[in-house]
Parts: sequence; C-alpha cells; structure tokens
Amino acid sequence: MALINPHINFNGNAEEAFNFYKSVFGGDFATIMRFKDLSSSEYPIPEKEANKIMHIALPIGKNVLMGNDVPESMGHVDENENRSKISISAESREEADQLFNGLSAGGTVEMPIGDSPWGSYFAMFRDKYGIEWMVDFDPKYNGKV
Repeated sequence: MALINPHINFNGNAEEAFNFYKSVFGGDFATIMRFKDLSSSEYPIPEKEANKIMHIALPIGKNVLMGNDVPESMGHVDENENRSKISISAESREEADQLFNGLSAGGTVEMPIGDSPWGSYFAMFRDKYGIEWMVDFDPKYNGKV
C-alpha cells in the first residue's frame, strides 16, 4: 500500500517548525537542503534567502514529513488558510496522548483528545505553526489503518 508523506510550505520558519516536530517525534532529519546548496551562476539565490530551507525531511515511522520555505520570488504562503490536515494513526492511547500533547502545545485545539462517537480515541487541532493535525487511535485496527 502507498504511504502518504505530507509536504508543508512555510514563509521562512521551516527549520524552526521542523525542529519542533523533531522534538515531538524524535529521530533525525533524512535531508536538509538550503537554497544556497543549489545556487549557481544560472540560478543565483538572493543572499537573504540563501540559508532558508529548500527541502527538509523527517522520517516518522515508515512515513516522511517534508517541507520547505517558499522564496519571496514565488509569493507568500497564506498560513491562515484552511490547509489539509495531517492524520496520524497511533498504536496506543498513550502514544496518542503523547503526540497530541506535544504537537498541540502552543496551538489551537478544535477537538480535545478523547473517545469519539465513532469509537476511536481522537483529537483535532492546529499547531503553533498553523498546521492542522488529527491524532487517532482505533483499537479495532491496533493503530494500523
């Protein structure tokens, strides 16, 4: 079955956001590329964008969370728009609590973690960077969808 690996655009704080995600999920970055790494005479990078993130990847289990900063030349990401949510299927209630507590810190909770009407242990929130998340543990699937 194919894996879903979300990719998130940021307005200059991708590295900060990914360090936060790494603090919650653990692990190490698989890739960190900066715009300066691709700079050439054909494709010069403005100095103010040289250290911004061109591509960053954080493995989480069998999935990979990816992101980048959007160069000013490409426009501004509307961080207040309704972005797609990232759904995480936890393997236990304890893991769901840990993910919810870590990722929702400083954010806005839409639905607190708890038993849902459909039988799973569920939460929905926007983290402090504006990214929307759903955390779910369904004992029928033992954390596997």
